Amino acid sequence: MRRTLRARTGLSALLVAASLGLGATPAGAADPVGIHALDSAVERQLGADSAGTYLDAATGRLIVTVTSDSAAERVRAAGATPERVERGAAQLDAAMAALEARAKIPGTSWGLDPRTNQIAVEADRSVPARDLARLNAVAASLDGAVRVTRVPGTFHREVAGGGAIYGGGFRCSSAFNVSKGTTRYFVTAGHCTNAAADWSATSGGPVIGVREGTSFPTNDYGIVRYTDGSAPAGSVDLYNGGFQDIASAADAVVGQAIKKSGSTTKVTSGTVTAVNVTVNYSDGPVYGMVRTTACSSGGDSGGAHFAGSVALGIHSGSSGCTGTSGSAIHQPVKEALSAYGVSVY
Repeated sequence: MRRTLRARTGLSALLVAASLGLGATPAGAADPVGIHALDSAVERQLGADSAGTYLDAATGRLIVTVTSDSAAERVRAAGATPERVERGAAQLDAAMAALEARAKIPGTSWGLDPRTNQIAVEADRSVPARDLARLNAVAASLDGAVRVTRVPGTFHREVAGGGAIYGGGFRCSSAFNVSKGTTRYFVTAGHCTNAAADWSATSGGPVIGVREGTSFPTNDYGIVRYTDGSAPAGSVDLYNGGFQDIASAADAVVGQAIKKSGSTTKVTSGTVTAVNVTVNYSDGPVYGMVRTTACSSGGDSGGAHFAGSVALGIHSGSSGCTGTSGSAIHQPVKEALSAYGVSVY
């Protein structure tokens, strides 16, 4: 179901963040753990008084959009920077609901861009002129809360017909190794695990794991239990002979730098441009996704999106890549971890 922009409440979390000084110094890519901790704490405390957060590209500081002076003071106390905006969470939620009800068109996606205090809509080249006109009419009726951009590619899931995994005649990528007690699993895209129950590390090779859960559409995550007796490391392949250890998981923040690891395009870099994204794939919508500028291609589905040692997402799809500018979309990994009761390690 559609996620809303509203956050949970909890003053204690914000006070803890302030006491730790998590917002005291610029904290961009060099300090993803601190930024994620502060972002999570502020989001939980402010609820509907904020319309989203983002990282300032120049300073690396966390910017928190607010709709009241009291909320601005709470943000300053936590060590982040408040920014007064015109539209609050309720108005942006209403704009997303209007798009869902009146402009649910295959080949479109929309999500929150707190930097402009808008819902950012993309329409790919498959959207015909009549549907594009309808989309623009809906956007125009929403008092500036929505902007529409035409993109050259087409939104698609990136299955080819982290490390490569093979099942059901398809190649995907694994995202993160996870555990529950002493049992080891990996998480990947749900549209991959929908396609096969048994998974191998090589095409036609022995089965290394079996599907234990899958969710697509609406979500895009699945989980595979290792059955070959292995206990693989909790790291991501950097495709240069090295690996990135993963120590925690968090939700991505608009403006932050990320990397994507997948079996086709290997490691690519990008920036988060929107959160709470709806993508209207041809075979069903997914909700609560994250849009980035990382490049990707067929076979990268299920791969890892991460920042340093922090796991962020499971690669879902894109509308293509031009040069080094892409549109990789990921499923937030924390939702998948919670659904299956597992943890990164």
